[in-house]
Amino acid sequence: MGVYLIRRLAQSVVVLLGISVVVFVILHLTGDPTLLMLPPDVSAEEVARFRRAMGFDDPLHVQYARFLRGAVRGDFGNSLRHDEPALGLVWQRMPATLELTAVALGLALVLAIPAGIVSAVFRNTPVDYVSTVVALVGQAMPTFWLGIMLILVFSVGFHLLPSSGRGSWQHLILPALTLGLFTTARIMRLTRSGMLEVLGQDYVRTARAKGVGERGIVWRHALKNAGIPVVTIVGLELGTLLGGAVITETIFAWPGVGRLSVQAIYNRDFPLVQAAVFVLASTFVLINLVVDVLYTYLDPRIRIH
Repeated sequence: MGVYLIRRLAQSVVVLLGISVVVFVILHLTGDPTLLMLPPDVSAEEVARFRRAMGFDDPLHVQYARFLRGAVRGDFGNSLRHDEPALGLVWQRMPATLELTAVALGLALVLAIPAGIVSAVFRNTPVDYVSTVVALVGQAMPTFWLGIMLILVFSVGFHLLPSSGRGSWQHLILPALTLGLFTTARIMRLTRSGMLEVLGQDYVRTARAKGVGERGIVWRHALKNAGIPVVTIVGLELGTLLGGAVITETIFAWPGVGRLSVQAIYNRDFPLVQAAVFVLASTFVLINLVVDVLYTYLDPRIRIH
């Protein structure tokens, strides 16, 4: 286990290094960073002074080495708009994003796993057909469209829930539904397919022949063995929700990292964009590491060396 974790941590460092390269290259592929960060009406002297202050007149490899040294220390520079450390601003918004992601994922799991199990156990019945149709509809709805529709119905139409902001638990319902329903459909379909595969295995038929009840077969035997693909997709969805909350946070004015990133892009605040991307990418890599370790608990046949 220890050797495996060290190897996976080393791989994670390589991935993060690659992400740092991508973030840095994208900054320079968009054009001269100085011209992108400054208003269009500044004088040539101000442009030259800003370029020299930011180090943009240095060779590209020197700029990357400086960026990497700062990233390792958690120093991505000061936000150009807020004049505060960029990483500090990201951490201030991270609790809101984690709260929204946790509620959306919890909602998805509560709905998707029981629905997938029921759909597999009652295969080719009206329950199965309804669950499959609902899953397909859930995956077909874009989050930006669903979010707007929920606002029109529950906020504008019935005045039941707030349409934006973060405060009480009511503010969390619509954005969590918007994020969670798409994930619910995907997890439900994978749970159903995994359960169908496991329920057809020889050991399940043997358990039935020995008189084990259907509930015991489903919960003690089938679900755990069908859990590896579900855990995989949950880990991926968690990372996707953290990064994909950009649209939802923007629609509902949720004060998270996603909305902060959009505002930073509009304001051409590249230090803040770099910090936000790096934090979200690091979180995604950590989630994948945890998922890999969970595999051995779900299936003892998987050995970590």
